[in-house]
Amino acid sequence: MFVDPQFWVAIAFIIFVVAVFNPIRKMLGTTLNSKIQDIKNSIEEAENIKNETQNTLSDLKKRQNDVQIEIENIHKDAKEKIQILESQAEEKLKEKIDKRNLLATAKIEQMTRDASAAIQQHISRTAIEAAVTILKKKLDQNEKQNLINRSIKELSSVFKN
Repeated sequence: MFVDPQFWVAIAFIIFVVAVFNPIRKMLGTTLNSKIQDIKNSIEEAENIKNETQNTLSDLKKRQNDVQIEIENIHKDAKEKIQILESQAEEKLKEKIDKRNLLATAKIEQMTRDASAAIQQHISRTAIEAAVTILKKKLDQNEKQNLINRSIKELSSVFKN
């Protein structure tokens, strides 16, 4: 068996494989370890990115909720301000209407007084003219003179008192 060349070729092959296998194994182990470490690093980085993304997403949702709440608050404030402005405008309108009603009432009363005064003046003038006309027709010259004298005496007695 030791003489057989196939035996020695097999032993040489085994020694060659063992001699070559050890450095190749170390080289493959190192390469595989570095690849495994790269994959682990990539997985960790992906998990970190995933966590950051989830954090960012939760922050965005929180901000969105905050913005929604702020929008609702602004909307409520706007409605309240609109109601306040409407009530103020309504009050001002009522005040203006009341003032105009008072002015219109005062103008109507003034016009009524003016019309009454004008009617009274017209009635007085007409009565005086009628009295003068009647007196002119009924009084003769002597009666006119007597009436004038009597009026002068009454005036002088009024002035003396």
